Amino acid sequence: MPDTDTTPTAAGGGLVPAPLSIDGPYRSAVHLGEGTALAAGPGTEDTARWLRATLGAAFGLPLPPGPADAGDTLALALDPALPAEGYRLQAAPRRGVRITGGGPAGVFWGAQTLRQLLGPHAFRRAPLTPGRPAVLPQQTIEDGPRFAWRGMLLDVARHFLPKDGVLRYLDLLAAHKLNVLHLHLTDDQGWRIEINRFPELTGTGGWRERTKIGHRASPLWDERPHGGYYTQDDIREIVAYAAQRHITVVPEIDIPGHSQAAIAAYPELGNTDVVDTTSLKVWDTWGVNPNVLAPTDSTLRFYEQVLDEVLALFPSPFVHLGGDECPKGQWKASATAQARIAELSLAGEDELQSWFIRHFDRWLAARGRRLIGWDEILEGGLAEGAAVSSWRGYAGGIAAAKSGHDVVMCPEQQVYLDHRQHPSPDEPVPIGFVRTLEDVYRFEPVPPELTADQAAHVLGTQANAWTEVMDSQQRLDYQVFPRLAAFAEVAWSRLPAPADRDYQDFTRRMTVHYARLDALGVGYRPPGGPHPWQKRPGVLGRPIDGAPPNV
Repeated sequence: MPDTDTTPTAAGGGLVPAPLSIDGPYRSAVHLGEGTALAAGPGTEDTARWLRATLGAAFGLPLPPGPADAGDTLALALDPALPAEGYRLQAAPRRGVRITGGGPAGVFWGAQTLRQLLGPHAFRRAPLTPGRPAVLPQQTIEDGPRFAWRGMLLDVARHFLPKDGVLRYLDLLAAHKLNVLHLHLTDDQGWRIEINRFPELTGTGGWRERTKIGHRASPLWDERPHGGYYTQDDIREIVAYAAQRHITVVPEIDIPGHSQAAIAAYPELGNTDVVDTTSLKVWDTWGVNPNVLAPTDSTLRFYEQVLDEVLALFPSPFVHLGGDECPKGQWKASATAQARIAELSLAGEDELQSWFIRHFDRWLAARGRRLIGWDEILEGGLAEGAAVSSWRGYAGGIAAAKSGHDVVMCPEQQVYLDHRQHPSPDEPVPIGFVRTLEDVYRFEPVPPELTADQAAHVLGTQANAWTEVMDSQQRLDYQVFPRLAAFAEVAWSRLPAPADRDYQDFTRRMTVHYARLDALGVGYRPPGGPHPWQKRPGVLGRPIDGAPPNV
């Protein structure tokens, strides 16, 4: 029988990210057992299916349909008085559990909180103690997110992550109430999405002959061919799986730089009057590549046809077109590019890149979509409807927001998860600045330079995982976790100013959360440093000493 003592117990189940408010928990227990019914109100059906698939499997619960007003019930409902992604979770003896959301997404985020409250066993795929009920304390939680865009970039171009790995990461994002997966699908080192009209994009561009191990200055090579791509049905499955978890998948097709894989597949896309593009292969190393797209009408038509197929696969209102790290050397040497600059009366190569981006901004807008690009798209003039991913620091995002453009804050100095987590020489392939769990927890997405009206243009924030030195799921897990948990709290919770954040409380809750990650099989970096099998001795990185600049 449940304990009916209503004395409050210690706070809140180690919830990550932290909710807005918790009334309780009290000593009274709520049991979900063989007789517990699941009542799904209109609009909550996806969450009901998810609960049966996860909690049903973890505890061996059938969760049959039942009336919402019965005592032993897990009830889901909508209440438009709540924010769309907000929720209220009520757990009380004799009344069961009720999750009410402002919209379907709010109900789903409430279900994620319920799963955490039920303990690490709730994150397993089969019951450890069959027939034993799931138990949580009596409490009421009110919650909702700070930002609408709570994202992670997953770079599948540098090192391909098979479809099942992407689906796994969607589950991990959902478990942390993150709602955007930015999928970096194309780069110099590989093209990862099937385009029916242009089969050589994956036939040639989808694999490389060998791969640099570690930083580009490393003498080590992996001589095995590396490749892979997602068929269009794979993409449909990924997008549908994400949608069931209220996650938007934002595709990135990089232009006009980071395009050597496309040029290797279709040499006419490159600056043929400057370089023998027929000799180019998919790039096997890292860095900024000089081989960029030619600013010709035929290149525009090619990418319009690519994007026609991309739009048919991704319902995301935003389409990311890169726009970063586009060296202008070939354009300066190209008679074709110089003729285009003259024809359009442009001031130079920066404006030529802006012309490229503006073209696709208009093209996407005509089809009801919005262009988003890295902050280099500010150079030469920002396309009218474009949004900016501010990666080189805060400055690009500040400039964009002050000029009335929407921004996603993802400064590399703060939330690039490929950067190392500790100054120890044991860190595997150490790249960039030291960004500890605490550093990420104290990241603030909204710069103080912005007024309230300007800050309203900050759609949210995103952590980026670039995979040049992440060549397996294990390496990816190590770099991403546990820092993604800290980032998720920054994106979701209404935290105080960075210096005032209670990091000790966060680490206390993380002691509970590590057990959840263990149950999920996440190969995170332990607080005390890497396990022996997580180290990569002898592989050259590129560590940067000192504190990262706040730029």
